[in-house]
Amino acid sequence: MTQSSHQEIRRLIATSADDLSEAEHALLHAHLQDCGSCREYAAVTAEIVGALRGISVAADPRLVLNTQARVRARVFALRQRQQWLTLVALACALVGLSAAITTPLIWRAFDWIGTYAGVSRPVWQAGFAFYSMVPALLISVLLLFRGTHLANGGYSRESSSGNKLWN
Repeated sequence: MTQSSHQEIRRLIATSADDLSEAEHALLHAHLQDCGSCREYAAVTAEIVGALRGISVAADPRLVLNTQARVRARVFALRQRQQWLTLVALACALVGLSAAITTPLIWRAFDWIGTYAGVSRPVWQAGFAFYSMVPALLISVLLLFRGTHLANGGYSRESSSGNKLWN
């Protein structure tokens, strides 16, 4: 028998019996009948597992309470994040729908105003493009400043006293 097949058998020995398939169970049983070293390895492994199961483990009650509190806090934070992401996805869908509906109307309004005011077509089209981009540009600048503030650890460069400035 090759070294790799012995390694595979040892991997099967280390695996819980409940996690083995019927074929793996049959392979393990057949190999252990023929191979003394793997049979000895299985016996030693079973003895070690039995000894480890016999050791009682007691945790400090404060540790248990602190761990439970942290797990609850993490679950709460994950739920809030999921709710927030759902709201963001809904807002994005509504903004997209609103833009799809209003853009043609605003285009017609710019066309009408440009024609009524006697403004050339390229000028009012440039005005429409500017009008369309201004909200995105403003939000980008605000997010850029917010990101710079957060990247700086929440401290302002002008603050010489080291006081933390909150959002």
